[in-house]
Amino acid sequence: MNATSPETAAPGRIVLLTTSHRVAPGLLSWPAWQALRSADRVLCADGAHPQLPYLREAGIPVDEAAPTAQELIDTCAGGRTVVVVATGEGEPALTDGLARLAGTGRVTMPELELLPASYDLPGARLLDLVQVMDRIRVECPWSSQQTHKGLAKYGIEEAYELVEAIEDGDRDELREELGDVLLQVVFHSRIAEEDPEAPFSIDDVAGGIVTKLIHRHPHVFGDETATTPEEVKEHWLRTKAEEKRRESVTEGIPLGQPGLALAAKLASRVRTAGLDVPLPTGDGIGYELLAIAVRAEAAGVDPEAALRVAARAYRDAVRAAEGAPS
Repeated sequence: MNATSPETAAPGRIVLLTTSHRVAPGLLSWPAWQALRSADRVLCADGAHPQLPYLREAGIPVDEAAPTAQELIDTCAGGRTVVVVATGEGEPALTDGLARLAGTGRVTMPELELLPASYDLPGARLLDLVQVMDRIRVECPWSSQQTHKGLAKYGIEEAYELVEAIEDGDRDELREELGDVLLQVVFHSRIAEEDPEAPFSIDDVAGGIVTKLIHRHPHVFGDETATTPEEVKEHWLRTKAEEKRRESVTEGIPLGQPGLALAAKLASRVRTAGLDVPLPTGDGIGYELLAIAVRAEAAGVDPEAALRVAARAYRDAVRAAEGAPS
């Protein structure tokens, strides 16, 4: 019987190192750096992998190679550790090959470890959306010709569809409609980058709203205190007034919104400002609707939403009269 030394018989270890393209290259976890520095060999099939320059700068030699499953097992023989820096697809051919060899029961398999080297932060998929939008803007014949004005109607449509999903309580539909609304923001921001006089990007849009939120929440990010929703609203309105320096409470209210919503918004501004403004009187249903909207707002009811509920009930009644399912 031929004696086999433990060192020769040791099957070794394979570490499949995965990274996220949504995190800046070089930002790896400490266990990942430990595995890389202690490895006997580091392999990567993609010579253009974004991590390679940073690994080599850190003094870690990386061989550009795409071994088969059997070749990788042979490389590990003698107790060696091989780290495979996975490509974006995750090396499915290699892992499938290793699984097939393990399934035969005739191969002494190395220890296998999947080691995530970096993790996506919350919101990281937004980077994918920006990249996809960049490509669509350049390569799609329709998207490349769109303007802010041309897309305006879609923003209104998507907002209404979002409201409908909320009112229906459909979670799947809500998620989809939120995505459609988000697309409008990213699309407009991408178009804005091309403006020759006043360009801005999605980063400028995000930066602006971050600044606004921090400034209008001094009870969260500053020294102010607020323990009730009313106090929070007071902070918000005060800081907003300081920012806008408006001469009238009606400034900033879009007049193009649906009539009931417009009337309720005006009433809210008047009530919040403590103004005593008698309702205008006149002939016609418009003035009656105005009074109803103001009364609803004072009672904490959204007149636009209330009318939609009633209109849906009316729709169901119509369908019932037609003999159609509601």
